[in-house]
Amino acid sequence: MDFLPKVKVEIAIQAELLDEVIEAVINAANTGKIGDGKIFVTSLEQVIRIRTGEIGSEAI
Repeated sequence: MDFLPKVKVEIAIQAELLDEVIEAVINAANTGKIGDGKIFVTSLEQVIRIRTGEIGSEAI
C-alpha cells in the first residue's frame, strides 16, 4: 500500500472568521488531486495562553 505524505495544520480562530479561513485554506490546498486533505471544524470550550494568563478570544 502506498501512502501520500501528509501535513497536519491546526488553526484556532474566532467564529466570525470561520468562512473566510475555510475559503483561504481551500484555495491554498486544492490541487484537484487525491490527498488534498480534509477540513474538520470543532468548537473550543476554552482557550488559555499559559504565558500571560489570557483567556478566551484574547488568548487566540
